Amino acid sequence: MNRKISQQDLDAQIRSHLASAGAPEPASLGDVLYKLPDRLSAARRSLPAFPAFPRVARFAAVAVVLALVAAVVGVPLMMSSPAPVGPSRTGSPAPRVASPSPVVTQVATESPLAPGTFVQTGSMTSPRASASGILLANGLVLIAGGTDGNSNLAAAELYDPATGKFSPTGSMSIDQAGTATLLNDGRVLFAGGAGTIASAEVYDPATGKFSSTGAMTVARSSHTATLLPNGRVLIAGGEDIHGMALASAELYDPATGKFSQTGSMAVGRMVQSAALLPNGRVLIAGGVTTKRISDGTILTGPTLSAELYDPATGKFNSTGSMTELRSSPTTTLLSDGRVLIAGGVGFADNTSLTSAELYNPATGKFSLTGSMTSAQVLTTATLLSDGRVLIVGGVADSAPDSPLATTQLYDPRTGTFSVTGSMSMGRSGPTATLLPNGRVLIAGGVGGPRGAPLASAELYQP
Repeated sequence: MNRKISQQDLDAQIRSHLASAGAPEPASLGDVLYKLPDRLSAARRSLPAFPAFPRVARFAAVAVVLALVAAVVGVPLMMSSPAPVGPSRTGSPAPRVASPSPVVTQVATESPLAPGTFVQTGSMTSPRASASGILLANGLVLIAGGTDGNSNLAAAELYDPATGKFSPTGSMSIDQAGTATLLNDGRVLFAGGAGTIASAEVYDPATGKFSSTGAMTVARSSHTATLLPNGRVLIAGGEDIHGMALASAELYDPATGKFSQTGSMAVGRMVQSAALLPNGRVLIAGGVTTKRISDGTILTGPTLSAELYDPATGKFNSTGSMTELRSSPTTTLLSDGRVLIAGGVGFADNTSLTSAELYNPATGKFSLTGSMTSAQVLTTATLLSDGRVLIVGGVADSAPDSPLATTQLYDPRTGTFSVTGSMSMGRSGPTATLLPNGRVLIAGGVGGPRGAPLASAELYQP
């Protein structure tokens, strides 16, 4: 059965619940969603198991939005609907995995560390979650945007691995909360984001400042951005200002500072996976699709389909389909050229997934690989120097109001996941950045007893 609800009724219901919980009045539903603690450029979108359902389902129902917002602003709401932060969901609890005790030693420089351990480093200048973390050509890490639990952040800061300290740098002109892409010239492109906007900015490490660049041809959020071998950036899909999934794509040219349209996908999609393949093509897989029916209701649903973008022709072509419907998984290009898509939220029962799959460019097909040691969402995935993948943070179905400190590793040689060290504290939606020395910087995220954004950071030693 399909439920139908008007956008006005949905907004009114959300505002009513927020007011009763003491949360600040949002300017729009998009502002509420942006404050959810999710890193991959989009909030978690867990959908009921209906073949088609209204726009409210795209955000895992009003209860999910309220539970997540409550976790960010520190208001404990007791809800029963699926949510990454809040009370337990229905379904079998995820198994608890034993892991080593957290390491809480403070380090700043190149101190010897035992493999598989975490150690604390300097704290950020501001607590933040859902931020972007980019390793710059000069070896510093740019942490930009995100939310402090009360408002979106335009401020940015730099982490210096040599000193283990963070320091402020220039701020964006607006809280540009879309995608962040390191360009070949060392600058960083920020495009689109919260509120579904078309504007874009560029951060220049040489000056420590942000400056406006050309606007996208279409306002979009929950899209993907992929650096192409020719130095341009492919912006694909996302959500438009009307709540519809976009099939359109465009290219950003750093030489001119302008965006221009390119070929469109066969399927409009948002919160999809994207990865640059060794052959120069871009894999776009899964995501959420939309359809507007006669009464104006927007119906949404997941897709297994995948497409390849060819920069030489500017066109998308279909490729094999994924093995399982999933929302907000992690996506990692492995050293051998395959793509690992792991976890996320399943659409059969709205519970977190332990399953993972691999896309093989040589065959154009997806196949299942080993399962994660625990089901969790709002995680990060980082390709390590030795070819393994570090999965950090998030929340589990068994304890959705308690961000996880446990972490796991995926080994492509064996196709299996295994438990590794634990962080000093649980985090959901942090940044994770591979440093030149092989360590991984984990910064911010949502954690603590009241679900507030964190300023603390730590390092993982492979």
